Amino acid sequence: MKEHKGEKQKTPAEEQTQRASAGGEEAEVKAAQAETDAAPAESEANGQDVPAEPTAEERISALEKENAELKDQYLRKVADFDNYRKRMIREKQDAFDYANTNLLSDLLESLDNFDRALESARNATDVQSVVEGVQMTKDRLVSMLETKYNLSGYGAKGDSFDPNVHEAIGSSNGPVAEPICSEIYLKGYKLKDRVIRHAKVMVQMPDGSVAAEENADSSKI
Repeated sequence: MKEHKGEKQKTPAEEQTQRASAGGEEAEVKAAQAETDAAPAESEANGQDVPAEPTAEERISALEKENAELKDQYLRKVADFDNYRKRMIREKQDAFDYANTNLLSDLLESLDNFDRALESARNATDVQSVVEGVQMTKDRLVSMLETKYNLSGYGAKGDSFDPNVHEAIGSSNGPVAEPICSEIYLKGYKLKDRVIRHAKVMVQMPDGSVAAEENADSSKI
């Protein structure tokens, strides 16, 4: 046999090695194919079948179950909100009904003091001591209302008349330069800066005499 030019002739050992290598590769390919073919059979043997697509009845059943759960959650939330609303209404009503609890509790001491003053007055021989006891009770009451509840009284004879805080129940003319409170019939009271009762007063209006005297003094200068 003629050898091709430039081609190296293989030895018998090399040819045998090449054939063995080719045979090994072919054996690996066949083994991999066999393993792939055996996988489904092994899965079936182990009960690991690929899950089938759910039927229409199964989907409907699942949706009905989900709908029932959502409906139950909705009804629970509605019930919770209704209980919350009722609780808020009850708490609001309680706050309104018992808003003055602290004030009334503080007034009880003054009521007790007045009861003691009345009891003492029935057997008292000294009127002045009774007056002093009542005055002391009143002072304590006023002090408590002023310091704890910011209640303040106003209205004194000679104050300038202010229609925002005074209520005029009558008037008279007199030698004044501006309207003043000539008499206080009922004191006024403020809660902080808000008037809760206007002072009832008699107002003295200018009769013109003071203004005329001022004009006369001005003309002499």
